[in-house]
Amino acid sequence: MTATPAPSPARPPHLRPQLIGLVMLGGAAGTAVRNAIENAFAASGDHLLPWATFGINISGAFLLGLLSELLALIISNEQRRRVLQLTFGTGVLGGYTTYSTFALETVRLGETNHPIAAAGYAVGSVVLGFVAAYLAMLGTRRMVGIAERGQR
Repeated sequence: MTATPAPSPARPPHLRPQLIGLVMLGGAAGTAVRNAIENAFAASGDHLLPWATFGINISGAFLLGLLSELLALIISNEQRRRVLQLTFGTGVLGGYTTYSTFALETVRLGETNHPIAAAGYAVGSVVLGFVAAYLAMLGTRRMVGIAERGQR
C-alpha cells in the first residue's frame, strides 16, 4: 500500500511571480501618477511647504482606507481580495504615496531654518493621514450599508 503524499501548502504571496508582477505594475502606475502631480505642482510656483507630497500622502491614506474597507466588505473570496489588495494597495497606492520624499522634505525644512514648519508638516501629515484613512473607512462602511439596504 502506498501512502498518499500530503498536499503541498500554497506558496506565500511574496513568492508568487504573478503577484510580484502585479505589485510592480501597480507601483509603476502609482509612481507615474505621483510624478505627474509633483511636476504640475513644481511648475505652479515656489512654496515653503511641500504641498504636492502632502496632498499625495493624505489622498493616498484616504484611498487606502477606502480600498481596504471596500475589499473587506464586498469581496468574500480571500484569494481575490489578496490579489486586489496587493495590486492596488501595495502596488498602486504604495507607488503613489511617498514616505521617503516626506521624510526628506521634513529634514530640508528643518535645515533651512524652518523648524516649526518642519514639525507642523511632519505631525500634520501623520495625523491627517490617519484621519483621512479613518474617515474613508467609516464612509465606505456607511455607503456599503446604504447600498445593501437599498437592494433589499
